Amino acid sequence: MLPFDDPDAVKLTEEVQEEYVVRYGDRDLSSIDATEFTPPQGLFLVGYSEGTPVACGGWRSHPVPPPGLRAGDAEIKRMYVVESARGNGFARTVLAELERTAAAAGHRRMVLETGLKQPEAIALYRSSGYVEIPKFGYYRDHETSRCFAKELQSSPENRSHAD
Repeated sequence: MLPFDDPDAVKLTEEVQEEYVVRYGDRDLSSIDATEFTPPQGLFLVGYSEGTPVACGGWRSHPVPPPGLRAGDAEIKRMYVVESARGNGFARTVLAELERTAAAAGHRRMVLETGLKQPEAIALYRSSGYVEIPKFGYYRDHETSRCFAKELQSSPENRSHAD
């Protein structure tokens, strides 16, 4: 876990923004504040390979859920794996840890927005148990936007927070 504004996190989130420009023609314009990824309201992870940052992802919660989301939702943002590290399980590992930590923080459902020009992301989420839900967020009216959700499993150590 690193702060969203840690240099390694900033490097990877800038790379994902560049990836969005290549795939969609622009950066992700949805609003993000670094404090949203500060526990307990959120979390940001950076994965390393041989000391080099290669993967990232975070979740944030909303004190007042925006339209389309429910109280208790945690939203995934900035999932990314550098091209040279893809295919090695980093995305699945980061996703599993985001789910685990969100559930441990008392969240009941993980939600996310992605796009049709990211078929590998859609395949990851679907193979991890995510189902398509009505669109929410900044890109809810965009044709290429897709939103997904997964109910989180409550574990014995977080049941008192989730119930």
